[in-house]
Formats: sequence, C-alpha cells, structure tokens
Amino acid sequence: MRVFTSVYLLLLAYTTAIIVFWGMSLEKQSGHIYSQEIITLKNTIDSVQYPAAYNEEVVKLKHNLSMRTTQYVGEGSTFLVVILIGAFIVYRSFIRRIMLSRQQNNFMLSVTHELKSPIAAMKLNLQTLEKHKLDEDKTKQLLERCIKESDRLNDLCNNMLFVSQIEGRQYKQARESFDLSAMVEDALQDYAARYPRRFEEEIQPGCKITGDKTMLRMAINNLLENAVKYTPADKPILIAIEQKNKNVILQVIDEGEGISDTEKKKIFTKFYRIGNEESRTSKGTGLGLYLTNKIVLQHKGRITVKDNTPSGSVFEICLPT
Repeated sequence: MRVFTSVYLLLLAYTTAIIVFWGMSLEKQSGHIYSQEIITLKNTIDSVQYPAAYNEEVVKLKHNLSMRTTQYVGEGSTFLVVILIGAFIVYRSFIRRIMLSRQQNNFMLSVTHELKSPIAAMKLNLQTLEKHKLDEDKTKQLLERCIKESDRLNDLCNNMLFVSQIEGRQYKQARESFDLSAMVEDALQDYAARYPRRFEEEIQPGCKITGDKTMLRMAINNLLENAVKYTPADKPILIAIEQKNKNVILQVIDEGEGISDTEKKKIFTKFYRIGNEESRTSKGTGLGLYLTNKIVLQHKGRITVKDNTPSGSVFEICLPT
C-alpha cells in the first residue's frame, strides 16, 4: 500500500511538472515569436514615417501574444485539472477496493468462526447426551444449549440471506399494519430466555406502524444481539419504545464500553467491525448493523447511535407510523 502510494504520488508529481514545463516552454516560444514579428514589422513599416500604422500593428501583435498566453494557460490549466480529478478518482477507487478486500477477508474469517462455533457446541452437547446417561435436568440444560446455538446459527444465515436478497433486489417488502410494541415484547422474551437477567424494558403498549414484520424483527434481533455481545454480563440492557407525534422511537441502551465518534461513522458499513479480526474476541460478521440500517432506511426511518451516560451506547430507531 505504501509503495503504491509513493509511486502514485511520484508519477502524479512528474506529470504535473511536465505540464508546467511545456506551458513555460510554449510561453517562452511565444515571446520569441513576438520578438521576430516586431523585427519583421520594423523592416516592413517605417515607424517614423508611418507611426499610426506601425502602432496599430504593434497593438495587434501584443493582442496575439496575449491571446496565445491565455490559450496556453487555459488549456494547460484545464488539462492539469482533468488529470488531477482523474488521479483522485483512480486513487479513491483503488483505496476503496483495498478496503473492501480487507473487509471481505475479515468477513470470511469471522463468518467461518461464527459458523463453526455453534456447530461445534451443538456437536459436543449431543455427543455428551449420546455417551452419558444424564438426569433430566442436565439433559434439559444441554438441549437448551443446543437450541440456543441453533438460534445463533439461524440468525447468522438469515442475515446473510437477507443481505444477498436486498442487495440483489430480490426481496419484495411486505406492507402491513402491526403492533411494534408486541413484536419487541416477543423478541425480548426470546432473548431473555437465551440470556436470563440481562434485560430491562420500558415499552409503551400499542405502538403501531406499517411495514415488513419479518425485516423489522430481524433488525430488532440484530440490535439485541449486538447489545448482549458488547455489554458485560452484570450490566443491564434497557429496551424502550414510545410513540412521539407521528413516529415510533425504539431505543436499545447498553452499558458497555461505548463507541468512539470515529467508529460511529463506520459501524453501519458492510463487513465493518471494530478492531482487528485476528485478535478480536467478540463474535460477529459485520453484517448485523449494516442490515439493520438498510431495513430502517427501506421503512423511511433513521437509525442513530449516541453515547450513554456514564458508559455505553444508545441505538435509536425512529420509524414513521
């Protein structure tokens, strides 16, 4: 990357210098032409005998000189600006391609881990059930773990499928009126069963909107999963929902480490995840928040993230009723 940037800047500087050099050369040559034209004029018209005619021709020659200078400067400047704009577009495209390549590589690393982890956990639990005669409570506990891991795997597959369908414009969004408060309650019950004693709620009943229930349920699940992922087990996660005027406001408030202002601008980008993929301990693929943002935008809403006090983050979705 550094080598490319150095070579790129060197070539750009060389091209700029060449354009400036040829511009100066043309201007110098124009000056020589003007000098020769003055000498020819003196040999053709006697400036003492015909001063008016001589001065008139001198004015014309100076005008031609000025026109040539304007032409050289104008064409050279235009060409230089076009070169710089083209160079900027090429460089930005190359940087984006490099960043996308890195993000895709990170995605492959993370998705491989995300797929293997629940499969390995389910396999271990099932092998334990197969090899050992366990009491009813232990058996139930292992089966619940299998269900929890299968839910994780199902959420991951759904995210990947929906991203593919949305970007390929293959998914047809449904439009129906439904109770968003009830949906959030239902999602919260599912996650509370998987992660006991983690959630608190302030849900105003009867907040109805019109939209796609499947897509919005996925967006809510992604926010809850994200909050669980980055919030310490001894800290609560608050889910609040209320109706203000013609909008429904949904907030997921955690008390984790929070997100820096720089990262806030990037977290809704496809494949983007905070930190280094090879050293990161948190789970994820970088698709959850990207997909959530896409879903909210398709419902003509907006999603924002801000700091919580004293620590953590507040993810807020605003949807029109």
